[in-house]
Amino acid sequence: MKILYAASEAVPYAASGGLADVVGSLPKAVCEKGHDCRIVLPLYKAIGEEMRSEMTLLANITVDVSWRKQYCGIFTAEKNGVTYYFIDNEYYFARDGLYGFYDDCERFVFFDRAVLEMLKYIDFKPDIINCNDWQTALIPVYYNIYYKYQQDFNDIKTVFTIHNIEYQGRYGREVLNELMGIPLYNSNLLEYDGYINMVKGAIETADRLTTVSPSYAWEILDAWYGHGLDRILVTKQYKLSGILNGIDTDVYNPETDDIIAANYSASDFSGKLYCRRALAEEAGIDAGDSPIIGIVTRFVGHKGIDLIRSVFEEMLSMGFKFVVLGSGEWVYEEFFREMAARHKGAVSVNIGFMPELARKIYAGADMFLMPSHSEPCGLAQMVAMRYGTIPVVRETGGLRDTVRDNGGENGNGFTFKTYNANDMLDALRRAKLIYDDKSQWNDLIGRAMQCDYSWSSSADKYISLYRELTNKE
Repeated sequence: MKILYAASEAVPYAASGGLADVVGSLPKAVCEKGHDCRIVLPLYKAIGEEMRSEMTLLANITVDVSWRKQYCGIFTAEKNGVTYYFIDNEYYFARDGLYGFYDDCERFVFFDRAVLEMLKYIDFKPDIINCNDWQTALIPVYYNIYYKYQQDFNDIKTVFTIHNIEYQGRYGREVLNELMGIPLYNSNLLEYDGYINMVKGAIETADRLTTVSPSYAWEILDAWYGHGLDRILVTKQYKLSGILNGIDTDVYNPETDDIIAANYSASDFSGKLYCRRALAEEAGIDAGDSPIIGIVTRFVGHKGIDLIRSVFEEMLSMGFKFVVLGSGEWVYEEFFREMAARHKGAVSVNIGFMPELARKIYAGADMFLMPSHSEPCGLAQMVAMRYGTIPVVRETGGLRDTVRDNGGENGNGFTFKTYNANDMLDALRRAKLIYDDKSQWNDLIGRAMQCDYSWSSSADKYISLYRELTNKE
C-alpha cells in the first residue's frame, strides 16, 4: 500500500510536542513492514541549512487560498528510509516558531490545499492520506469537495487522527469564504456551535477517525473530555477507533543509551543504581534510601499539576524526593521554584526543555508521577517503564491502556481512578510499601522493562485499518 502521512511537524525536522515523535516514528515502522509510507510537512524556518542541503526541488506551483494564488515550492528528501515532502512558502513558514501566529488559519489552509495539489506533480499516488490534528483537518474536506472526482484522485481514502481534541482550529465564520474558499452550500461540513471548526470538518468527511489510544476513543464521546465535539462524535462512532501510540525503542534504549551514567537491561538492571546515584548528585538531591520521584511534563492544568501542588508537602513528609523538569504556566513554575528553595536537598526543579536531563530522569528516578486530568496517549510513562522507572498515574486515556496497577500479579505500575489528590497519595503510599521491599520492587522493575510499547505493534494495527479501507495487501 501507499500511504501519505500529512502533519504539521515531525522529528528530526521540526518539533513542538508529542505529535512530532509520532510522525517521525510511525511511518518508519509502516515502511519497515513492506509498505510505502511517505510524509509531507511545511518547510519551516526551523529546518536548518544542513537538512535543506539534502533536499531536492521537485516543482514550483501556485495554490489557491480562496481568491488568491500563492507560490508553493515542493521539495523532497529521504531520512531514515522514509521519503519526505516539504511545502515551501516563506511568507507562511519562514517564521520563528511553528504555531501561535494571528494567521495560523490561513497558513494551514494553504498547506492543506498544497498537499492535494502536490499529488499532481510527484510520482506518487497514495491509497491513503492519513491527516493529523487540526492543522491538516481540511485535507479530507477539500478532497471531498474539489478532488474526489478528478482524474488520478479517485479511490484515495482519508484517515484523520485526533492527537488532542482540545485543539480544534476554531475560527469565525468569515474564514469560510475569505480564506478557505469553500462554497456556502458546503458550509454545514464545518459550521459548529456558531463557529467554523476545522476538526469538525474532518470528522464529517474522513473515511475513518482514529485517536492515539483505545481509552481516548471512547472518552471523547463524553462531554467531560470531548471539548464540545462529543455531540458530533457520538454520531460517527461507526468510523472511530483508538490505536495506541508507541515509542522509538532504538532511541529510548537503556542498553545502548550513551547519555545515561550506566547501561542496563531487563535481565540485569544493576546499572540503574549508578544512574540513580548520578541523577541525585547532578540534581543536588540527598536521596539515601528514599524513593526519587521524577516529573517530566508541561506545567499546565490538564497534566494534574494542581494535584501535585495541593499535597506536595505531604509527599515530602512521606519521604519522597523530587527531580522536576518542565515549563509552562507561570503560576506552576513559581510554585516549583518555591518548593526547590524551601526544600534544598529534597527537591530539584529545572525550568525549560532539556532532553538530556529528561533521559537521565527516566533512567535515574525510582518512580515517575503522571496524575493527568486527561492524557490522550502519553509517551513519558512508556519511556519511564522502558528504563525501569515505575509510573504512578491516573487512569485516563493512554495511561489507563499502558499502566496496570500492581494490585494484581501482572502489574507494571500504580494507578488511581478519580481526579483527587488524596487518591494520588494513596497510590504513592502503596508504591512506597513495595519500594521498601526490594525483592518485590525488583520484580516490578523487571515487569515494567519487559513491556513492549514499540511502534511495531501500533504499525500493525494501522496497516490493518488501511487494508480494511482499501482492500489491498
